[in-house]
Amino acid sequence: MKMDSELLHSPAVCLAEEEEADMSDWNLPLAFMKKRHSEKIEGSKALAQSWRMKDRMKTVSVALVLCLNVGVDPPDVVKTSPCARLECWIDPLSMSPQKALETIGANLQKQYENWQPRARYKQSLDPTVDEVKKLCTSLRRNAKEERVLFHYNGHGVPRPTVNGEIWVFNKNYTQYIPLSVYDLQTWMGSPSIFVYDCSNAGIIVKSFKQFALQREQELEVAAINPNHPLAQMPLPPSMKNCIQLAACEASELLPMNPDLPADLFTSCLTTPIKIALRWFCMQKSAKLVPGVTLDLIEKIPGRLNDRRTPLGELNWIFTAITDTIAWNVLPRDLFQKLFRQDLLVASLFRNFLLAERIMRSYNCTPVSSPRLPPTYMHAMWQAWDLAVDICLSQLPTIIEEGTAFRHSPFFAEQLTAFQVWLTMGVENRNPPEQLPIVLQVLLSQVHRLRALDLLGRFLDLGPWAVSLALSVGIFPYVLKLLQSSARELRPLLVFIWAKILAVDSSCQADLVKDNGHKYFLSVLADPYMPAEHRTMAVFILAVIVNSYTTGQEACLQGNLIAICLEQLSDPHPLLRQWVAICLGRIWQNFDSARWCGVRDSAHEKLYSLLSDPIPEVRCAAVFALGTFVGNSAERTDHSTTIDHNVAMMLAQLINDGSPVVRKELVVALSHLVVQYESNFCTVALQFMEEEKNYTVPSPANTLEPCNLTPVRDSPAIPRLRSVNSYTNIRAATTARNLNKSLQNLNLNEEGGPVAFSPGNLSTSSSASSTLGSPDNDEYILSFETIDKMRRVSSYSSLNSLIGVSFNSVYTQIWRVLLHLAADPFPEVSDLAMKVLNSIAYKATMNARPQRILDSGSLTQSAPASPTSKGAHILQAGGSPPMPSASSSSLTNEVPKPPTRGGEQPPTRPPYTPTLGGQAPHSHQFPRTRKMFDKGPSGSEQAGDDADDPGGHKAYMNANLSTGLCDWSAKYFAQPVMKIPEEHDVESQVRKEREWRFLRNARVRKQSQRITQRGVTRLDDQIFINRNPGVPSVVKFHPFNPCIAVADKDSICFWDWEKAERLDYFYNGNPRYTRITAMEYLNGHDYSLLLTATDDGALRIWKNFADQRNPEMVTAWQGLSDMLPTTRGAGMVVDWEQETGLLMTSGDVRVIRIWDTEREMKVQDIPTGADSCVTCLSCDSQRSLIAAGLGDGSVRLYDRRMGANECRVMTYREHSSWVVKAHLQKQTDGKIISVSVDGDVRFFELRSPDSVNVLQTVKGLTALDIHPQANLFACGSMNQFIAVYNSNGDVISNIKYYDGFMGQRIGAISCLAFHPYWPHLAVGSNDYYMSIYSAEKRLR
Repeated sequence: MKMDSELLHSPAVCLAEEEEADMSDWNLPLAFMKKRHSEKIEGSKALAQSWRMKDRMKTVSVALVLCLNVGVDPPDVVKTSPCARLECWIDPLSMSPQKALETIGANLQKQYENWQPRARYKQSLDPTVDEVKKLCTSLRRNAKEERVLFHYNGHGVPRPTVNGEIWVFNKNYTQYIPLSVYDLQTWMGSPSIFVYDCSNAGIIVKSFKQFALQREQELEVAAINPNHPLAQMPLPPSMKNCIQLAACEASELLPMNPDLPADLFTSCLTTPIKIALRWFCMQKSAKLVPGVTLDLIEKIPGRLNDRRTPLGELNWIFTAITDTIAWNVLPRDLFQKLFRQDLLVASLFRNFLLAERIMRSYNCTPVSSPRLPPTYMHAMWQAWDLAVDICLSQLPTIIEEGTAFRHSPFFAEQLTAFQVWLTMGVENRNPPEQLPIVLQVLLSQVHRLRALDLLGRFLDLGPWAVSLALSVGIFPYVLKLLQSSARELRPLLVFIWAKILAVDSSCQADLVKDNGHKYFLSVLADPYMPAEHRTMAVFILAVIVNSYTTGQEACLQGNLIAICLEQLSDPHPLLRQWVAICLGRIWQNFDSARWCGVRDSAHEKLYSLLSDPIPEVRCAAVFALGTFVGNSAERTDHSTTIDHNVAMMLAQLINDGSPVVRKELVVALSHLVVQYESNFCTVALQFMEEEKNYTVPSPANTLEPCNLTPVRDSPAIPRLRSVNSYTNIRAATTARNLNKSLQNLNLNEEGGPVAFSPGNLSTSSSASSTLGSPDNDEYILSFETIDKMRRVSSYSSLNSLIGVSFNSVYTQIWRVLLHLAADPFPEVSDLAMKVLNSIAYKATMNARPQRILDSGSLTQSAPASPTSKGAHILQAGGSPPMPSASSSSLTNEVPKPPTRGGEQPPTRPPYTPTLGGQAPHSHQFPRTRKMFDKGPSGSEQAGDDADDPGGHKAYMNANLSTGLCDWSAKYFAQPVMKIPEEHDVESQVRKEREWRFLRNARVRKQSQRITQRGVTRLDDQIFINRNPGVPSVVKFHPFNPCIAVADKDSICFWDWEKAERLDYFYNGNPRYTRITAMEYLNGHDYSLLLTATDDGALRIWKNFADQRNPEMVTAWQGLSDMLPTTRGAGMVVDWEQETGLLMTSGDVRVIRIWDTEREMKVQDIPTGADSCVTCLSCDSQRSLIAAGLGDGSVRLYDRRMGANECRVMTYREHSSWVVKAHLQKQTDGKIISVSVDGDVRFFELRSPDSVNVLQTVKGLTALDIHPQANLFACGSMNQFIAVYNSNGDVISNIKYYDGFMGQRIGAISCLAFHPYWPHLAVGSNDYYMSIYSAEKRLR
């Protein structure tokens, strides 16, 4: 359609269009666009866990080695005068040398004890080499694997040498003795930390590294060559885990400024606040703080560890700032190692950052190994200067006048900065600098609430934010807070914990160890808590009990089951969903919880959720009931009865509209199958026998009026469908090449040729493997067999044949699984195929003669159903169909299979009736048809490895599961507070939607102008192309130039403006079914295509016609018990976008209404007729449905009324099949109906007779009515199309195609009008697809 250019650019029209777009399209609900339709149902990838300390360490021993030799200066250092003298804040010259040495040693120990009071301290004052050796080796011996600290003060000895030696003394202090760092390493071992406070300390660091390298090489040599002399010596310890802190670079001397202490480096490391304040006062800027002197600093009130006092607050701020600088500058793993692994190391490194800042100002560069990036210029130091300034400026008045201390605004300001970051925070920006400060603030009650709130908002940004917070070390803080009883913290803590556990579920153990689960149990049990917080609490509990026995026991004692059961009927759907998941997890493989559930009738309370309006909640309920029956403890009659009840309740979900629910259902039933394996094996063999002996009535291969192509092949021939995902290439195994490949198979033990019938072979796994199924899963039961079994069981004499005891729960569940194996949604059928095949496999394994004779007894035990009164069942061994089979199978004689070709009749063990009605299996199949074997089983060893169940990836394992719970947990890992993209006015999603809605308004407006002028002809052929298959249904997209054309089992998309094919894909319906209806859902926005087939299945597709692979969004059985026939109406549908309701009917006696929002059936309206429904048309405003029927009647239903009185009108004026009944959408809209005989009748809804009748062509095969333009078009078997206006005048008669030398049109198989434009699409039996339109000048 070429748009009129002036129309597009006139502003008035555009405004009007936008208003129109706003009104109608924005308010239309969208179907099948929830997360469960657009995402894969699986959990998120687990994040690599780097935050947890793999090896928390303690520094347990400290060696303080002081080489001061007070009063004697070393020969290689020329001191200034005056010079720095203080050591540990003591002037050594103020007392006798020995006393000074001891006092300094004691003081140093006190300074270290502030940071690590529990360590063992040993002083070694002016020592000899032997004393150092004795000290180090004894400390290492006691410390075992823990860390040891070696503090060396070398102010009274020469500087370290380039050979890697430091100096100590001889016994009588007449000589300096060198001590090799290599020896020191040997004595100290690893892990160790070394502090060197001496000039040229960087030399020691270098030597240390060289020696460490040398050791590594020695270790390697010894490891490679055990005879090497190095290998004979005791192995030197590896020095990988050693940390060093040195006061200066290799070429630098320590500062000698008399205002500073001589051990400036030690002071920074051990008394940081004191030295930082002194240094602050020595700066020029200190003059801005009047009245502050060095003496005043000594008098700051308070204690370092009391955060409410000035000194304590400064210390706290200092910790927060240094921690923050380190976190922002260091690589994450180095930060973890130095700042989170060991308390003393963390303190020393925080203080080392201060040392770097202060000492650099005196041209001295402290060195560390591992090396840190420079931090002395970091912006946070300015925040520290400000905090010191604010504190010191209050000092004079506090000390002199005793005024109250005003707390620093530092933390409040940092939280504000964090808040500002949060308003802009995104993953690819730098992380917020203030995160470690938020952590510190959690310690103070004053800011705790605000900090938790901001922390929660940060964690909400996504899993990356949670990982960051955990790497800062938030975990122990929030764990400790769970001991707080403050109610106002509850919502915040619950939110934070939900976020943490959604990303890292391994925290369950920590929670249970610290009794944290009790906190969340009390939140969940608190009725005053808002539902969303209870939801998070129950999610946390569901993680705690997930495959963790200790958690399950703890929560069971905490009464979790009773608390959960009370919340099952909560109006909040997410809470209901998680309560069910939590219950399912607490009794998963935990029998005492299951019995606790039984006592509280948990399973009965869960039944109500099976009909919940939200599919995810139904899913969670199925999961919970599945793990409830999946417990493998001892079985009693009581528990068996419960299991049967649960199984029969679950079986009712067989036709649930949501594939997620049905997948969960297969898994739940698979638990039951595992529990009662022997009973299911018996049922499986019975069904397999029955399937061989019964030929399914196949749909008659007759020609039918509405589709003139014969149905391709009859269902007896196996055809492998690509189950996993229907690819665009259709699995085209025709009868011919199938038979060819079957002739190459040798299914015969002796190797002679074998006579085959397709029915027999469809079960052979070797047949399917030779044909190469898409993923080489060698199934015993092919899709064909299962499909046949399913159809046999629905109308055979199976019930009478099986006998009383087995027409039981097991048979019914087996049927449910058969039904699910033929599910239209591939993932559901795959799972069900696995379950069925694993049982079939076990059943046939157990039924093998060798195994039975070896074990010397009959195979399976009796079914545990209390009703078995001992009805004995015998089966004819896998014999061909025999007339007597059903009559003789309940007597006590064994019918002999007829012998073939001079073979000996197979013998079987004598039958002994046993207690409880045991059912012997068909112990031996006739030898010609070893139906389920792979290869000859005469040679046992060859058969055995192939038969090992472990080798079958196709079969289920006991813990089959869908990703439902993990997928649901992703909700908590993703941002909850962020506005969703579609509501964000600036987002791309929103802009695309606005564009689509403007396009829609334009199409409506322009087409309306054309139809209002009146269409007088409709024969201008604007498109023609040959379709890959015979068109059976055509459907225009309402707003795109795209048309969908369905043939028997595939859909082709054409762009009718560009005349090109956009897509062609396989719909995935079984071979004997055909597509009979199509609808576009959400045509106004993100379009989906619905296809309906005559077996009652509905499939919904997305991503078609746009260069991506079409994907199935969902599929379900819209109508059950439809038997595909070639003469019926198939399945007919009508879609109401406004209400999200889908009306379905066809070869059934009801009109079934599905609510796509809830994905469940909401209503069955009985048609009250004995013939099929051929068309449906509904009007959402008036809640009316008009249906045309095969007996010629047109019936009108009001869906607001009860089932008995909802049929409000029946018109019986047509004498034959109604091709189309159309209910006009206006408030006084009429019904227009047309029958095969070509009589068009108009009915007013309130009058019992037609108000107008027109006669059109006879032999009608297709008809459509244009909703806007009052036109209708008739297609005839007699190869022409007639278009009429509402008065019954023929406006066009189309018999020939344009071009193609005027070739005659084929018999019309389908036709459809565009909902807006005056276009008519026509498909005919000669494969051509053409579109006709009004004459050009109108367009």
